[in-house]
Amino acid sequence: MKILLVEDDAETLEHVTDALAAAGHRVDSATDGLDGLARAMKGDYAALILDRMLPGMEGLEIVKRLRGSGSQTPVLFLTTMSGIGDRVEGLEGGADDYLVKPFAFAELLARVNAMTRRADPQSGRGVPTRLNVGDLEMDLIRRSVQRDGKRIELQAQEFKLLEYLMRNTGRAVTRAMLLENVWNLHFDPRTNIVETHMSRLRAKVDRGFGDEMIHTIRGTGYVLRAD
Repeated sequence: MKILLVEDDAETLEHVTDALAAAGHRVDSATDGLDGLARAMKGDYAALILDRMLPGMEGLEIVKRLRGSGSQTPVLFLTTMSGIGDRVEGLEGGADDYLVKPFAFAELLARVNAMTRRADPQSGRGVPTRLNVGDLEMDLIRRSVQRDGKRIELQAQEFKLLEYLMRNTGRAVTRAMLLENVWNLHFDPRTNIVETHMSRLRAKVDRGFGDEMIHTIRGTGYVLRAD
């Protein structure tokens, strides 16, 4: 895999590059945010690894600009910013995962591999390239969604949320399951992050299409089904 690493600490840059190369990945690197954004916009990368605190442009701004341009390249934040608010902000900003320094290289590699597997439905693991529930269709290659033939525009986190619901059609999913599998949060940040995104997703997926597909199960969570 070709990976872009944006890190301004020379020692961390060298060590992470060596670890990724030893695992068989090709690594491009940048030491400031502006160069990192330019490379990310032009390069064909399987994944991006970004520090949060960078000269030139902060890592969170890089991700926001990438997502605003339509890029769905998986992004892992690798940073010393370890607060719950920092993690939530990073994931809400469009990152796919968040790893705090100091870290174990084995965990970094595992997270990068997991990210790219989720993003690449043609990775040879028998994962379908399209998900269909009733008249709702998700194309995992084009990263597009439509219902009854009408295109639905989703933000990156909304897409991930809907994908998880569609992969679990007819099954109740709890708030804890969504936090762990959509936001990669193995703790409860005590925010309304799930409820806010679910409300936005419902407005886009259900409004104007007749039958609702996303249902609340009181005291349990949510379920997506075609009635």
